Amino acid sequence: MNPVRAKFDFLGRQFGRFNHRQGDSACFAQNWSVHQTRVWRKGVGKMAEVSMCSSSGCTELTPEEERIMIRDIALAAEANTKEGDIFYLITQRWWQHWIEYVNQDQPINANDGSSFAEIYDSFGSSMLKRPANIDNSDLIYDAVSEDSSASIEIHDTLLEGRDYVLLPQEVWNQLYLWYGGGPKLARKVISAGLSQTELAVEVYPLRLQLLEVPKGDRSTIRISKKETIGELHRRACEIFDLNLEQVCIWDYYGHRKHALMNDMDKTLDDANIQMDQDILVEIINHGNHNALGGCASYVQDNGTTDKEATSTHLEPSKSNLISAGGMSNKGASKTEVVQSQNPTSSIKELDNTYGQSGVSTRGSSCGLTGLLNLGNTCFMNSAIQCLVHTPEFARYFREDYHQEINWQNPLGMVGELAMAFGDLLRKLWAPGRTSVAPRPFKAKLARFAPQFSGYNQHDSQELLAFLLDGLHEDLNRVKHKPYIKSRDADGRPDEEVADEYWANHIARNDSIIVDVCQGQYKSTLVCPVCNKVSVTFDPFMYLSLPLQSTTTRTMTVTVFTSDGSKRPSTLTVTVPKQGRCRDLIQALNGTCSLRHSEKLLLAEVRDHLIQRFLEDPLILLSTIRDDDHIAAYKIPKLTKNTKYLQLVHRSQEQVNSDAHKMSGWRPFGTPLVSVVSCDGPVKKDYLQRIVKRALSPMAKAGTLMDTDVSDSSMSHIGEDHHHHDFYAETCTSSMNSDDPKSKATEPFKLPLQLLNEENVCIELSSGEEALKLPPSSSVLVYIDWSQKLLKKFDTGYLENLPEVFKSGPVMKKPRTEPLSLYSCLESFLREEPLVPEDMWFCPQCKERRQASKKLDLWRLPEVLVIHLKRFSYSRSMKHKLETFVNFPIHDFDLTNYVANKNNSQRQLYELYALTNHYGSMGSGHYTAHIKLIDENRWYSFDDSHISLINEEEVRSAAAYVLFYRRVKTEDVSVSNGVQSCASTQK
Repeated sequence: MNPVRAKFDFLGRQFGRFNHRQGDSACFAQNWSVHQTRVWRKGVGKMAEVSMCSSSGCTELTPEEERIMIRDIALAAEANTKEGDIFYLITQRWWQHWIEYVNQDQPINANDGSSFAEIYDSFGSSMLKRPANIDNSDLIYDAVSEDSSASIEIHDTLLEGRDYVLLPQEVWNQLYLWYGGGPKLARKVISAGLSQTELAVEVYPLRLQLLEVPKGDRSTIRISKKETIGELHRRACEIFDLNLEQVCIWDYYGHRKHALMNDMDKTLDDANIQMDQDILVEIINHGNHNALGGCASYVQDNGTTDKEATSTHLEPSKSNLISAGGMSNKGASKTEVVQSQNPTSSIKELDNTYGQSGVSTRGSSCGLTGLLNLGNTCFMNSAIQCLVHTPEFARYFREDYHQEINWQNPLGMVGELAMAFGDLLRKLWAPGRTSVAPRPFKAKLARFAPQFSGYNQHDSQELLAFLLDGLHEDLNRVKHKPYIKSRDADGRPDEEVADEYWANHIARNDSIIVDVCQGQYKSTLVCPVCNKVSVTFDPFMYLSLPLQSTTTRTMTVTVFTSDGSKRPSTLTVTVPKQGRCRDLIQALNGTCSLRHSEKLLLAEVRDHLIQRFLEDPLILLSTIRDDDHIAAYKIPKLTKNTKYLQLVHRSQEQVNSDAHKMSGWRPFGTPLVSVVSCDGPVKKDYLQRIVKRALSPMAKAGTLMDTDVSDSSMSHIGEDHHHHDFYAETCTSSMNSDDPKSKATEPFKLPLQLLNEENVCIELSSGEEALKLPPSSSVLVYIDWSQKLLKKFDTGYLENLPEVFKSGPVMKKPRTEPLSLYSCLESFLREEPLVPEDMWFCPQCKERRQASKKLDLWRLPEVLVIHLKRFSYSRSMKHKLETFVNFPIHDFDLTNYVANKNNSQRQLYELYALTNHYGSMGSGHYTAHIKLIDENRWYSFDDSHISLINEEEVRSAAAYVLFYRRVKTEDVSVSNGVQSCASTQK
């Protein structure tokens, strides 16, 4: 989907849930102009309201009118969106508040995911408060004034839909006119892809580090990747106060000169400039050379020819060449293997958009033939080279494989993909070949996998997965697949079940791909309700391992009691980083002395109000940010006919006016939560006792609190079949007590107010009449703390609710061991619950359950392909993990990770190939490192450029897909592989 179109679809869903009367918008537009402007005051954070009147009088818009106007503005903006238009980021929190506010009078669809609980001005209320000014401060690093918007930096890890929403300029302008606030975070619409037909909002423009030499000055700039090199020159000269004739600019990726940036009309995107990379701004001696001549002279002085520098500009995909291939000018440490250009082939390749590098080749050696980059096809080239240099595939496709092509397989490609791959492999293994242009293969690929058509960058691993699966179907020896129904284990030995599953799999799938690349793992599912265990054995083509340098996080939570047994306590616990709320509750249970009859209720607190209850144990902890505030409440396990009582604290605030002083009540501290019985009307004294009980741990000496509840009543929490907990018993005793003597000694009344269903506050400090509680799931009670009342309690325990994680002062990080491939494998095999979208149908419960799943390796293939999951995707951003993984090159021992203990053979593997990814997703570059085993030497395959590298250079943070071969018993001390160009290996 078009990224910009997706944003309008999103806005449409916000407004399209509800029916609209025809003519509403037109009538509204004719009768109303701008009604209200709010002015953002720097340093104050308050809004000054200025009403603006139409001909009909001064009237503020209703929520419905606001909704209709924004809807119509968004529709008009969608029809006219073009490159260069402006979108604005707005915080998701404010936007969600506004959406709920303008839709509050509409019928709600229970299935649309709406949640009004977050936006209630007062809990239990059915009316939503008009949002305050727009506050984007949670999107930026530092709160700054509007005047410095040009220097505002947003957080690097923001996700659209979770942290922010993108609004067209017209929508933002109208909202800003109504609500004011800020800061303004404007982003441009750019064209995406080489076709220039798709539009996307550039949320994160390039951030480049400019280094001026010889002075050594530095500067950081933000610039769109669609800006030209000429604009970068202009900006650099402006920053360093230079003339254009004085400088030449270099692509200085990895602190090495890659390419002279002198094509002023080329975009930074075409030049393959990466986020956060260095740009060298070099002052030249223009006394002896002109600008270009001076730069070119410098190139020649450093061993690089003008022709080579120019070829870099002809091949944007090669601007990352030296870094990608690991090449340097150290001489003896590496040898560059460059390709020759045959005059005849040169004529044939003139239609290649990006040309080809032309110098001499090694000639006689086989397997050192490069692939031309057809335009962002490095992702394809790197994957192909790894498959081509898999010895088993090299032997197979260089022999007569046509007899195994399955021409009738409806799941295959009529053998065309297999033949195209086989032809390409033979060209790459032919001696004395020049670089090959893989156009015929790419044409077949585009035909059967349209997602890889065109010349956009793609994920190399996704292509690899398609190739392996497609080649398997084209070469499947099974012409007619039998129908076989798999049986559950039902207590049978694992070995018997595993062999049965594998035999069933081979009966339907039998090809060279299965022979070489497919293994089997054991999958165990456990129902969380009935504990039904289901064991299956499934095939795998590759392992996708998560990259998490830290698998845990610390979370700080303050625990409050509702029965007055303890003062609030702040606890810090360690939980799985990808865990769920139940993991947090379990960690807290062991440290807060939770009784069997109690449970913990988690809540997110914001602005001294409960934003939401985290009652669903399957809520991901990743949705809780480090700067959130979480409270945990000890409450009795709920029985029927009970509600939550939320006690919100308010203090008096003095406000100076021109004429007189005004006072108002505003929330402070952390709300408390208790449980109330709602069997019927309750007396005010009952609610007084519940609140006093919750506050009793903070009462100072001498404060009389009537919270007496017998121990016997506490022992019945959650066990009384008549659904009366100890609060209900307290209520009963207070309501039935008519003893005058007891009333004479009755302690003071707290200034409490209950918010009823009409949003009217009911005093609870006077009168004895019974009250009907609101029908909502929670009851909101305010307590107004006067100065006199504050002296009776130590409210310090209610203030300063800590953040979930507060980072300390910046310190030098201790040296830690790098993430190992074994750790990634252990994380992959760790037991975890299924995601809600992939729940399991329990045959015993006859319902879908979120079962826990555990994977174990059972049968390993001859070639083990391991995918390191570096990329995560959202609508607005593709994020890459640059984590360095310490993977073994030799002696990758998986013996202890195989669950089949009857297999006594040592499971030892050796690395022979891998793909690398440099830069960011979408604008990065792929290469391959491959070992020619007969030579026992490693080479870097960077499209058509091939260079000899040392084994130590194989490991890097760019490693993406790893290819391992099993080391056979007889080969433990002897290398094995493709012996020569014309030979085959047993």
